[in-house]
Amino acid sequence: MEEPKIIFQDDSLFVVEKPSGWITNDADTTTTQPVVQTWMRSNFQYPISNDQLLRSGIVHRLDKETSGILLVAKTKEAFEKLQSEFKNREVQKTYTALLHGKVEPAKGEIKAEVGRLPWRRDRFGVVPGGRESTTQYKVLEFYAGERGGNSLVEFHPKTGRTHQIRIHSKHIGHAIVADEFYAGRKTARNDRKWCPRLFLHASGIKFINPDTGKEVEFKSELPGDLQKILKTLEH
Repeated sequence: MEEPKIIFQDDSLFVVEKPSGWITNDADTTTTQPVVQTWMRSNFQYPISNDQLLRSGIVHRLDKETSGILLVAKTKEAFEKLQSEFKNREVQKTYTALLHGKVEPAKGEIKAEVGRLPWRRDRFGVVPGGRESTTQYKVLEFYAGERGGNSLVEFHPKTGRTHQIRIHSKHIGHAIVADEFYAGRKTARNDRKWCPRLFLHASGIKFINPDTGKEVEFKSELPGDLQKILKTLEH
């Protein structure tokens, strides 16, 4: 199985590319599955590598099937600084996703309150009285074809709710391809015949480096498996 990749490191942090299929954090339920936190702890020695309370420095998380950029702090100070940047919405994140149908307008903002579904506590959705959530988006490409076509969309979440992009995509009537939670069981099952995993990639991040105090930016190309999917749509 493909392993995570360190694309940058300095005295305060690692910038990691997480492959799809990897869980971000340790949990009692992750017995045999690959976990980024365990991998970091086993492969690198840094001041908080064995600190379970600070999750071995993992500052934020990506869903298991989502690939892309993840920040891991090396010190308690860096961890706290980065966490407060996330909390204060100073981190700019970019995601790339393939959605069902033609997203119109081609540029916009989605605002909808997100929270746990009262009838299904392990799922989230747009619920009255949920937490305020905002996502900006722009369409990069539209692939006409059977199934109503697909839109390749770049997202900039302004808040960091669980499954925010997946829920907001569904909310505007264009669920992410192969999303088993939010696209509907039948749709997701059909999607997985041609796209074997959730088409969502954390493709960029911009933040203040806790060590230097300067703004830094990192980008991650769409991984090979997702690029292959797009090639099949071009015909």
